[in-house]
Amino acid sequence: MPKCLFALTVLLSASLQARAEAPKDFEPLSPRVSCAALLKEHLDAAVGAAVRIEHAVEVAHEGHGYCEVDGTIAPKIRFEVRLPTSGWTQRYLQLGCGGLCGVLNVRVEHADDCVPVREHAIALASTDMGHQGQSMGDGSFGVDPQARIDFAYRGVHLTAIAAKALQQKFYGVKPRRSYFMGCSDGGREALMEAERFPADFDGISAGAPAMNFLVQNTFYHAWMYAANHRADGSAILTAADLPALHAAALASCDAEDGLKDGQITDPRACNFDPNEALCKSPGSRQGCLTVEQVEVARKFYEGPRDTAGHRFTIGGPQVGSELAWRGVFVPDGADGKVMSEGAALDTLRYLAFEENPGKNFSLADFHFDEATFKRLEQLHPLYDATDTDLSGFTARGGKLLLWHGWSDPHISPINTIAYYQGVRARLGADKADESLRLFLVPGMYHCMGGDGTGSFDALTPLMSWVEQGKAPEVIIAAHVDLPPMGPTPGTAKHDLRSPAHLPVTRTRPVYAYPKIARYAGKGSVEVAESFIAAEPLYAAPSSYEWEGAKFMAPHFLKDCQVAAGKLKCP
Repeated sequence: MPKCLFALTVLLSASLQARAEAPKDFEPLSPRVSCAALLKEHLDAAVGAAVRIEHAVEVAHEGHGYCEVDGTIAPKIRFEVRLPTSGWTQRYLQLGCGGLCGVLNVRVEHADDCVPVREHAIALASTDMGHQGQSMGDGSFGVDPQARIDFAYRGVHLTAIAAKALQQKFYGVKPRRSYFMGCSDGGREALMEAERFPADFDGISAGAPAMNFLVQNTFYHAWMYAANHRADGSAILTAADLPALHAAALASCDAEDGLKDGQITDPRACNFDPNEALCKSPGSRQGCLTVEQVEVARKFYEGPRDTAGHRFTIGGPQVGSELAWRGVFVPDGADGKVMSEGAALDTLRYLAFEENPGKNFSLADFHFDEATFKRLEQLHPLYDATDTDLSGFTARGGKLLLWHGWSDPHISPINTIAYYQGVRARLGADKADESLRLFLVPGMYHCMGGDGTGSFDALTPLMSWVEQGKAPEVIIAAHVDLPPMGPTPGTAKHDLRSPAHLPVTRTRPVYAYPKIARYAGKGSVEVAESFIAAEPLYAAPSSYEWEGAKFMAPHFLKDCQVAAGKLKCP
């Protein structure tokens, strides 16, 4: 039996642990043909495009072998599939790719202690999504309209078909259950699969999904850069200023849930005014902010808007996320670089519009107005994964596990909450509850880490739900110091894993939304068993007023084509 339970150094109560029991294995199978024989296989008919198998070799890894198959789906979609050479449990797991991808990222996150994953008893696969980049933020591939389509949805879908065909060739049968896991753009890819290709996967884990891709990578990141930079290009708020702002946020909001523990359970229940971090006496700069810096923080929380009050994003970074701003839109020094500038520029220059403005386009050329927003709507049906009609996926018994960190600086968790609510409204609460769960993790940064409990096993509850019908109502999460997410830019292949059995300093239950964890009044606050499920601190609105509110809607997705060298989305 696979024990895909997160390795904790603290014993959890039997009742909590029982809710995360791993499903029984399917009958393990061995290959019917040699690994090398896959080089001769022809997958064109199955995939619906020309497929070239470039190499198929057996690899020994940590005492467990797998057949590594690399190939290309025309025109340029590279993929890698790893097929266990013994003990295959008839399961398939496809892994998403973050940023703008461009690399092969065979890395399992939020399931690293899962025994079948560690022992290669599950077939794995991933794709570069149709282009090779200098980094995971390189958008220059967008000069090729076909590469845009492959990035948007075609690469992940065709890789799923190719990987399943290879499993049938290798083992004589297709996988009995197929899963997809991804975070950030990988979360967008996950939702795109459920929306566009509901038959590809039985269970999908979508973390911090960049579903509002166009708005996220243009209005959001352009605003975060512009709000913090003077006309001469110098930054107003720097990393050294963030602890003071974070301390003020915690002082204002930490105890809202009845427990002062260094993390904010639900930032929406806070009424934090960044003016609380303002220096109280002229000339004082010790652990406080200037008027100019307070205004920057206010703009961050509020998000982009024009003078008429039009809001161009659904939500900004949440109170409590301040330390995570470093490097994303707050540099180390006044002249330092931040991710937001590059993310916005690459998207605006090469991806956001039907006609690219070119490499000389600067953020000074970008306008936060309705006219610019309307231009973005042209490619909304290509990139964005906000279709709320999941009836095709749920009708097959598909299960979708959404999760997001409250302290995510890259993508506001309000996006994911709004999508969750939109799907429930479309399907009806009862039908949605059969196939949809959302988990919001206090203090968690983008995809992992943070000052909350950002490490957990998302695969076990998903597998149990799909295979045994046990819907997850709680996930046990832990605080550990994890390495940065994602592969190192500039290398062709990666097999990065978070080190197992890192020291655990805190465990907490994360209950399915809208429930929250509340301290039971006795026991250590560092142990999950001291907490119980409680009603939410905040009543979410049924709808959100912003310029893209109509994006959370059914049946807007389009299949785009290349005609006369140009991208066309009819």
